[in-house]
Amino acid sequence: MEEEGSLLKNLSAGLGREDGLYPTWVVITLAVILIVTIAVDILGNLLVIISVFKNKNLRKAGNAFVVSLAIADLLVAFYPYPLVLMAIVHGGWVMGYLHCQASGFLMGISVIGSVFNITGIAINRYYYICHSLKYDTLFSGTNTVCYVGLVWALTLLAIVPNFFVESLQYDPRVYSCTFAQSVSALYTVSVVVIHFFLPITIVSYCYLRIWLLVLQVRRRVKPETQPKIKPHDFWNFLTMFVVFVLFAVCWAPLNFIGFVVAVKPTLGSLIPEWLFTASYFMAYFNSCLNAVVYGVMNQNFRKEYKRILLTALQLAYRTDGD
Repeated sequence: MEEEGSLLKNLSAGLGREDGLYPTWVVITLAVILIVTIAVDILGNLLVIISVFKNKNLRKAGNAFVVSLAIADLLVAFYPYPLVLMAIVHGGWVMGYLHCQASGFLMGISVIGSVFNITGIAINRYYYICHSLKYDTLFSGTNTVCYVGLVWALTLLAIVPNFFVESLQYDPRVYSCTFAQSVSALYTVSVVVIHFFLPITIVSYCYLRIWLLVLQVRRRVKPETQPKIKPHDFWNFLTMFVVFVLFAVCWAPLNFIGFVVAVKPTLGSLIPEWLFTASYFMAYFNSCLNAVVYGVMNQNFRKEYKRILLTALQLAYRTDGD
């Protein structure tokens, strides 16, 4: 009871102590959101990775990007998010400069890696459905490994400039060491355009073309010339489309705020603190959603999740029995 009281006191000291804008329930809500995000992120994305390696129906070229995306999501759950949670509990950053920089670096790697992997998934689905004759050549096993490697190489390349402009800083509004949008207007605009708007445009184009083809096939326009889309291929596409939509919805507010403030700094004072904080935690929450989407919408993932969890429970039961 004494420890619980101490934890609540620390939590109540969080946002309220930093800027006096938020009541205790907001601080506790942020902590709960982060705890849930970390738990679901770790469990869900580990299930995704194990499922792909164990189930032969999931060991496909396109799912290499799914595994890569899961790894990007896991990066934040094991290190940056727990440090953010510590900052919430203590009412500020207590881990020092090096942990701050490392945390900000991994957060950047995770989000850029996520958006680049989502772009890779969209391009993969586009060629699989719209240009099926070229697919096996373009997405052979070797080529796909190279594409995933390229995604991570571009991700590392994209994060490096942050160290030269010293943009990784602690922001007490979100208890995080993160990209400081106020460091350079030009750099912030470049980051938002290259890391968000451009990939989102490419992904939107790919999925728009797929949707047009799907609608064409379903309406049976010129059936003799239209390719057939198998039901499971459509559901795989739909699953990845939902992953993209959720990513866009969760990350759009933060990117739009950064873009608007960079273009017109005077608008920064008009953006409520709660909106800025909410946009960050929406983005954080996205890292735990993909595994849930796979389980809900993809039968192969759902079956493999159940098999893995049942095996884990049986092993735990046997261990307790011994």
